Amino acid sequence: MNSADFASLLCSRLCHDLVGPVGALYNGVELLVDEHDPEMRARCMELLSDSARQTANKLKFFRLAFGAAGGFGDQVDTREAQAALEGLFGAERRVAVQWMIGNPALPKDAVKLLLNLAMIAGDALLRGGELRVAAEQTGEGVELAVRAEGPRMLLDPELRAALGGETPVAQLTPRAAAAYLVHLLLKETGSSLQISEPDEGVLVFGTRLAV
Repeated sequence: MNSADFASLLCSRLCHDLVGPVGALYNGVELLVDEHDPEMRARCMELLSDSARQTANKLKFFRLAFGAAGGFGDQVDTREAQAALEGLFGAERRVAVQWMIGNPALPKDAVKLLLNLAMIAGDALLRGGELRVAAEQTGEGVELAVRAEGPRMLLDPELRAALGGETPVAQLTPRAAAAYLVHLLLKETGSSLQISEPDEGVLVFGTRLAV
């Protein structure tokens, strides 16, 4: 798969995640134009506000997870990454994010890995739960760990295969784009990803990124 094809997959994933809140914005504007009851107009404004916030949160997250986070610098502010992840899951309040990173900045690839792994783990929490994200930079590299725990956990086999680079590139779908991006980032640095065995209620990702 060439870079253009993979970029298309990422764009398709981004559009899929944005179509809901953007569509709600459009519907809210249409309702507002035709509605004259003050109470209903107030509810329309609430809908518009919620949809705009969701759209902005998703764009901030994908800018860091998929895009050129932090411009052309080598480091990314971890506070920005924390805010992006909490914004992605914070609106629904079904996933509680525990950010366990003390470093003020981390290498750009490490942040991309963390955010994409956290998104995958959070999406696997079908009924919500807790998402712990940790990282520690040492002289040898950056240790990364993501742990998700909840009453019902399901990591799609398609994503597990893409994380390990086991999916033929011709069969990759937009749904697996983030997982395949993780695989590519790890491959570039000669690192590998440890994934916990399927266990009811718990999913753990771990890796050491050489820098």
